[in-house]
Amino acid sequence: MPPKFNENCISCFKCIEICPGDILREGDNGPVVAYQDECWHCGACMMDCPAEAIRLDLPIWMRPVAKRVK
Repeated sequence: MPPKFNENCISCFKCIEICPGDILREGDNGPVVAYQDECWHCGACMMDCPAEAIRLDLPIWMRPVAKRVK
């Protein structure tokens, strides 16, 4: 699942700069996911968002791993 942006987004586009997979692009109303299947689910965009406007839903197969890492 690619990142999802909520209404808190201030269109600073920091997420686009930080994304190591280069999947985000500037859109008319803020950032958009250009290549949904290419997302690495690394969480860099979510962690660096100053407005906390990004939610990253991990795929089901990654959820058990994420719980162990915490």
